[in-house]
Amino acid sequence: MQHYKTLSELHRANGLPLPEHPLLSLVHCMNNCTLGDREFTSDCYVIGLKKLKAGVIMYGRTPYDHANGSMMFVKPRQIIEMKGLELEEDGFLIFIHEDFLNGHELHNTIKKYGYFDYEVNEALHLSPKEEEIIWELYEKIKIEYSNNTDEFSREIMLGHLASILMYAQRFYKRQFINRTELSGKTVSRFNAALAAYMQAGSLQNQGLPSVNALAEALHLSPRYLSDLLKQETGKTAMDLIHLFLIAEAKNLLKSDSHNISDVAYQLGFENTSYFTRLFKKQVGMKPLEFKKMQLN
Repeated sequence: MQHYKTLSELHRANGLPLPEHPLLSLVHCMNNCTLGDREFTSDCYVIGLKKLKAGVIMYGRTPYDHANGSMMFVKPRQIIEMKGLELEEDGFLIFIHEDFLNGHELHNTIKKYGYFDYEVNEALHLSPKEEEIIWELYEKIKIEYSNNTDEFSREIMLGHLASILMYAQRFYKRQFINRTELSGKTVSRFNAALAAYMQAGSLQNQGLPSVNALAEALHLSPRYLSDLLKQETGKTAMDLIHLFLIAEAKNLLKSDSHNISDVAYQLGFENTSYFTRLFKKQVGMKPLEFKKMQLN
């Protein structure tokens, strides 16, 4: 697999004009915008806006959602592939080498945006108004990018990039709300997946349910699932897993026939100490104390 350490390598290998800046490049896509014919990785963050008519984009092994006005976000060393793309309208790609962020607050901030960990089929779908905002910010970056560089250029470009990322976070929030209205509460599907995991005996066979396993069952990426649940409930996927397990534990502890070790084993805990710590954290008392209180 090809890995590009520099933007010049990436541009040269894909027949693009060499970038104006060694650590930042802008590619305005008209009609098509294809990078090579095979998978590649790079040391860059990639932000793209496209309206696809045909072609294939992949992050890892997941095909791109071809809806109009979609934004994609790729982090360094993430596998990406683009083949035979035809666009309905102009699009763009922004390549930001990770070194461009060194010493700037965006170096840390960009890692907090969870959508860089979403699958490509969880792209951000913009409304016409939102798309206009993103294009305006892109054009502002382009103005600085094309001008003679001075001591303000980097700060101004990074400021506009930071705005794009912040707007993307806001627009994803809107998308989460719209998604909930269209497909129902994700938390209900999540709890159903947890119940199915338990009923299949997976707690004893495979141990505690992971966010990854439940996300796979719901055909979502783990980060996208957690962000959806956070939007709906204020709690992360792991928080909800813990609440589910403790609710089951309370039910089992009400029976005189189950001791603490039995309950911990039935719920997939490898040892009782971890179960006890989690139970006390959630309930405010140890499982044995809870059991005695119930039986009395």
